[in-house]
Amino acid sequence: MNQLGKIVSSNPLVLLLLALPLTLAAQLLGWSPIAVFSLAALGIIPLASYIGEATEDLASYTDPRIGALLNATLGNAAELIITIAAVQAGLLELVKASITGSIIGNLLLVLGFAMVVGGARHGVQTFNKQNAGRNAILLMLAVVTLTIPSVFSRSIAVEGSTKVEALSIGVAIIMLVLYGLGLFDASRQEESPFSHKLSQSDLPDWSLRQVVLILAVSTLGVVWLSETLVHVAEDVINGLGISEFFLGIILVPLIGNVAEHLVAVQMAYKNKMDLSTEIAISSSLQIALFVAPLLVFISLLLGHPLQIIFNQFELLALLTGVVISVLVSSDGESTWLEGAGLLAVYLILGLAFFLLP
Repeated sequence: MNQLGKIVSSNPLVLLLLALPLTLAAQLLGWSPIAVFSLAALGIIPLASYIGEATEDLASYTDPRIGALLNATLGNAAELIITIAAVQAGLLELVKASITGSIIGNLLLVLGFAMVVGGARHGVQTFNKQNAGRNAILLMLAVVTLTIPSVFSRSIAVEGSTKVEALSIGVAIIMLVLYGLGLFDASRQEESPFSHKLSQSDLPDWSLRQVVLILAVSTLGVVWLSETLVHVAEDVINGLGISEFFLGIILVPLIGNVAEHLVAVQMAYKNKMDLSTEIAISSSLQIALFVAPLLVFISLLLGHPLQIIFNQFELLALLTGVVISVLVSSDGESTWLEGAGLLAVYLILGLAFFLLP
């Protein structure tokens, strides 16, 4: 019992693992799609947490350059798995919405919540102003790479045409090259916006064999639960009366990123605001410059071509999220009131997305 208590106290999300057998029971007993979806979503949260912890721990066993590559590649593994399952099911609008939702979720929800929690406890918190400026440039570049094909495609040809497909693939290649350059830069310096590194005291005490086993089992679990989520997604949309767009832009990113969000908030609570901002920024950059273009090529293999073309609401949300977060973090200081402002913008966007038909 004492050992179990230690495990729960170190990671309270472990209690959500009870959702795994319940999800299986819900499938076998024919429970409602909403119940299956809710249980699968809850089950993904602790597994995503274990993937993140195992990745960080595995990185600590490797060369710093390899560690940076591991963090940058597997940082959003859970969400990548969910979106691949959605692509396979042909839910492309949900996938594009989840890309947007992940970026604005990190920049508004996570940063906002972290600033509120950290500011309420420590007052004015500081972080590296130089890194903040570099992050701002990279964020703007990331959003521009997503915006250009969305705007120009309407003048080039009809969506789905060969020319638009060529534009999407070309942009995806350039984005991956830019991300590769970011990884090269990360390998040459200790601090990089493309990857974050927790201190050894913040990592679980696992052996290398345990790390590999936990990473493998957690990944397989997320694959199963993601397929379960996607399988009942359309029934949930009809049952709850929400749009596929809202499910993708708000709910899916929260499911895949809750664990990482909590780590960012925890770091702010410990007055490690540099690390908290790095987690939010690196995750946003990984989604924009790695996950999104990678999905373009995976979708081609799965027979459901995904084009980097976002609607006007998604583009507005992306630009709003980046501009506001850059302005708030440009001075290298944060307060709880600034965090509350970021949360307010996220809630307003969420309300608007919910009311969209």
